[in-house]
Amino acid sequence: MLSFLIRRVFYALIMLVVVSFVSFIIISLPPGDYMTQRIRELESMGDKSAETRLEQYRIRYGLEKPFLTQYWLWISNFVQGDFGLSFEYEQPVATLLKQRLPLSVTLAVTTTVFTWAMAIPIGVFSAVKQYSLGDQIFTTLSFIGVGIPSFLMALVVLYIAIVKLDQDVIGLFSRNFQDAPWSLAKVWDLLKHMWVPALIGAITGTSGTIRIMRGNLLDTLGQPFIEAARARGLKNRTVIWRHAVRMAINPLIVILGTETFPAILAGNILVEVVLSLPTMGPLYIRALLTQDMFTAGTVLVLITLMVMIGALVADLALAWVDPRIRLD
Repeated sequence: MLSFLIRRVFYALIMLVVVSFVSFIIISLPPGDYMTQRIRELESMGDKSAETRLEQYRIRYGLEKPFLTQYWLWISNFVQGDFGLSFEYEQPVATLLKQRLPLSVTLAVTTTVFTWAMAIPIGVFSAVKQYSLGDQIFTTLSFIGVGIPSFLMALVVLYIAIVKLDQDVIGLFSRNFQDAPWSLAKVWDLLKHMWVPALIGAITGTSGTIRIMRGNLLDTLGQPFIEAARARGLKNRTVIWRHAVRMAINPLIVILGTETFPAILAGNILVEVVLSLPTMGPLYIRALLTQDMFTAGTVLVLITLMVMIGALVADLALAWVDPRIRLD
């Protein structure tokens, strides 16, 4: 186990270095940078004082130096917790992460809980009651959920919430709570806005998860060890939930590790943009569009880190859930 963890951590470090270097190259490829664009905008508005401040940023982050020097300055500060400066927001990238990351984590966890709470029981029911009326209804709904784009679902739910239910669900907070300190009233306001993106994510995620759970459980129910468990006189509920589901849930554990962890930083970006959510996804897209290199590079490296952590957690969880799996 220890050697396995050491190997995985070593491979993850190599991957992070490669991803950070390649992402830094790609973000720097287009001609010009955000600093140059910003100076031109300020000059067109007659603001000359800001140019001195922007030049100080150039010196601090080595924007006039060769590419490798710029990368080394950024990555050496990165490991110390200094992710650089967001040129667009004129704030440290770490400050932006502190503002948006807790909301992204809350949304990702809420969506995952909703998805698993609905998908696993429905998938088990559809597999056990194969070809029944209930199975056909859930199968039809899951196909519809898989086929409808998430951003279109967001627009439909947004229309129903605003026009039909008369609720302000844009963003995650009401206007009077956006800059207010945390309190029970602000938490309640967050919950009132959270249900819309969580519902959209749960609908799209549940549809695919139901199909995976149903297919794997049907395959597992035909295995010899299930027949042996039934031959020993175990109750059908015990056979299904303690033996069959435990084996059939393996793909969902992989999905939980490789998709849910990265979704904390870059979930369903189109839905987050449509709903104007102050989460990490829109920040990442905006940073790419404006060539805000330190913000975009930091988010991309963190996404890669979450993928590595998720994959490791999934492997460990699979070894714990399924005794047939051995790490070596």
